[in-house]
Amino acid sequence: MPAVLFVCTANQFRSPIAAACFARKYETLSWRSDWLVSSAGTWALPGKPALPSAIQSAYRLGLSLAEHRSVPISARLVSIQDLILVMEAGQKEALQAEFSIFRSRIFLLSEVVDERPQDIPDPVAHPDISAFEIAGQIKDMIERGFYRICAQALKSQFVAVA
Repeated sequence: MPAVLFVCTANQFRSPIAAACFARKYETLSWRSDWLVSSAGTWALPGKPALPSAIQSAYRLGLSLAEHRSVPISARLVSIQDLILVMEAGQKEALQAEFSIFRSRIFLLSEVVDERPQDIPDPVAHPDISAFEIAGQIKDMIERGFYRICAQALKSQFVAVA
């Protein structure tokens, strides 16, 4: 079963929205098999709900984060993933250093989707950018890059088996 993990800082806005967008897109496929789609945070406190701005933005995008609870990144969680997609270059660098054995599975979301590294801003750190604008950017990236994300996860799964 392929596994994709979306990672941001607190796991309360960007990564849960990305995971929900990916899961919704995946559910529309006729050829789907079982995939594990989840999210975590590099500095997440366990069990925190999504931020109100994330819940509202997700709702406007036709998604629900009502049941979401934050999960901190861990060695166990990383070890079961075929693909780990982060929002910022600093997160990629930190995870590749901490979990070096899995470094080939860790990418910026923009790197896989657009083949160019670009941070997705954190609405908490950048209050000048609207939360809905950031959520829309994430949704757009997931929709445009959905098949690239799937291909990268399957490629990583194949390499892990080989």
